[in-house]
Amino acid sequence: TIPSVIHSLPWLLGWVWISLMGPFVVAKLFAKVGRSLFKKYLCNPDMLTGKIVLITGASSGVGESLARALYQRGCRLILAARSVDKLEALKEELLATYEIPVVQEPVVLQLDITDLNQVAVIVSSVIKRMGGAIDVLINNAGQGYRGEAVNTLMEVDLKLMMVNYFGHVAVTKEVLPGMLRRGSGHILSVSSIQGRLAIPHRTSYAASKHALQGYMDCLRAEVAGAGITVSVISPGYIVTNLSLNAVNADGSNYGVVDESTASGMTPASVADHIVSMLENKQEECLLCPLQYRAALSLRYWAPQLLSYIMKKRASASIGSENNVTRDTDIAVSAAKEQGQVDVEAKKQL
Repeated sequence: TIPSVIHSLPWLLGWVWISLMGPFVVAKLFAKVGRSLFKKYLCNPDMLTGKIVLITGASSGVGESLARALYQRGCRLILAARSVDKLEALKEELLATYEIPVVQEPVVLQLDITDLNQVAVIVSSVIKRMGGAIDVLINNAGQGYRGEAVNTLMEVDLKLMMVNYFGHVAVTKEVLPGMLRRGSGHILSVSSIQGRLAIPHRTSYAASKHALQGYMDCLRAEVAGAGITVSVISPGYIVTNLSLNAVNADGSNYGVVDESTASGMTPASVADHIVSMLENKQEECLLCPLQYRAALSLRYWAPQLLSYIMKKRASASIGSENNVTRDTDIAVSAAKEQGQVDVEAKKQL
């Protein structure tokens, strides 16, 4: 009967949830235990000491925290970003704070990864300076975005792809030959949960991160027999300036720290996970809350339900932070219409 069905509905939903999330919870538990055992009994804590590590986007956020964590482990750092002043300040902080014996002080490298010609010249030059090869490359530079696809300028789409995808690929291509010659190396790219799961009002960002994930998946298979590890970490929201420095659909600065970003993970905690990936040669890390893992499971087991959820999310965000560009466009259109009305009125006079 209908009442009995309604009465049993919570139980049915509970079993559906368990069947969807059970494998992920068990897998995560085993992975956590496995990493702990590996780190305790098999991992050499000094395995990163003396390694040459190139970090892009090292002037702030996760890159800055990575610099601190890896410098403490005795790595020979190459700190790359556009802002030389911030890099120099970070370098001085490292030298003043951590009194440890290191092979050399950090190298500061002014680098705009969207300038592909510059990448080829500068990165190849620093590789020669460091002896012909980089041990570890961490592709960390990134650009955020907020807007609707219909209003987004092609220039913005191209910018996101340049920073979040082509820039990573360009640096990787410069570093890879030296690793292949030596038969060792580790390439790690900082992606996003949106490289696995796209959400509304992030079209260009999600596209760039999906592209990065696909490239690294292919590269991992291609160099598997050459002693090179290729890793991707896909974090959720992190307390960085990614949201603040994000671009709107028209290319203007977003300039807002979203609530989801403000309540996210700390850059230091993400950096610790990355260091663990380097030590364990871990290829993939999905670093996000349970609800995002559930959404990922829906993508494969209940895609129609996930599509429904995303459509509801998109419609619910009308008038919210994600629609700043739309409001701006409406205001501009209204101003133009008002101007036309004023002109017509003057003509009648």
